[in-house]
Amino acid sequence: MSPAKLPHEFYLQDTVTVAHALLGCVLWRRIGRKLLAARIVESEAYLGANDSASHARRGLRSERNESMYLEGGHAYVYFTYGMHWCMNVVTQEAGTAEAVLVRGAQPLRGIELMRENRPKAKRDFDLMNGPGKICKAMSIDRTFDGESLAGSRLYLTGRDSEVPDDSIGVTPRIGIDGAGDAKLWPLRFIIRGNRYVTPSSHNAA
Repeated sequence: MSPAKLPHEFYLQDTVTVAHALLGCVLWRRIGRKLLAARIVESEAYLGANDSASHARRGLRSERNESMYLEGGHAYVYFTYGMHWCMNVVTQEAGTAEAVLVRGAQPLRGIELMRENRPKAKRDFDLMNGPGKICKAMSIDRTFDGESLAGSRLYLTGRDSEVPDDSIGVTPRIGIDGAGDAKLWPLRFIIRGNRYVTPSSHNAA
């Protein structure tokens, strides 16, 4: 029997709670008859209008970030640096525009296909240690923007193993140097010691 998908109520929680709880959960991607799976080991919370690092800062709303305003339980997928897709998990009630970036993941299933999708990755722990790498490895692009995370081709299930609270590190988010004081907010969550976390000097938390 396949593991149960995360319930709708999971996504309606406080965004920081969701970011913490997503660690250890499994992201699934169906491609035809093939099924890929990866365990989330790193996440970042983005807190909408009052967060200068968020795409919805100051209530900004555009074609690009429209999916952030959906009810929790949808994907927000955006293009960055002119080359990478990044996937976020939308949280809370519709109109709130908060989300969690899936930043690092550990491949579990369909690894051969992930290697084909990420030929530059020389080692398996480099396959998904960054948000753009995750989308490349799992063939996630703009067509998934606004997708329900309870569907058949992209979905999330609960933790497949225990994640003790003392194994979770909390740091400021990374890659947001232009966000003012918000770059210091402790909204990045990692499984300590996991090799699939984004390479960074901030991983010692």
